[in-house]
Amino acid sequence: MLLLLLTGLLAGILGGFFGIGGGIIIIPILIYLFGFAQHMAQGTTLAAMIPPIGLMAAYAYWRAGSVDIKAAALIAIGFFAGGWIGGSLVQYIPEISLRKAFAVLLLLVAVKMWVGK
Repeated sequence: MLLLLLTGLLAGILGGFFGIGGGIIIIPILIYLFGFAQHMAQGTTLAAMIPPIGLMAAYAYWRAGSVDIKAAALIAIGFFAGGWIGGSLVQYIPEISLRKAFAVLLLLVAVKMWVGK
């Protein structure tokens, strides 16, 4: 339960830092840390992000049985707080450092997904 809340917090912070969608953070975490199937990870992530986006897509995943409502709610709470924290902290990071950190993040996620299970 706490790890799901922290997943949302991390996604919010990194989303605030890099201006990216939570999916690039939450989906790999749900798959590799929590053992979610790809469809369940995607559906749960969409449900977590319902207030800003994805209502109809999340509904379609939910109808197919691919949404964990409890996990989505906890992630959404952490994501809300983390977005504020990340957006506030990133103002102190130089642009060149931020660009390089973003590139490293994308590369690490791509490599993990390419060579993972």
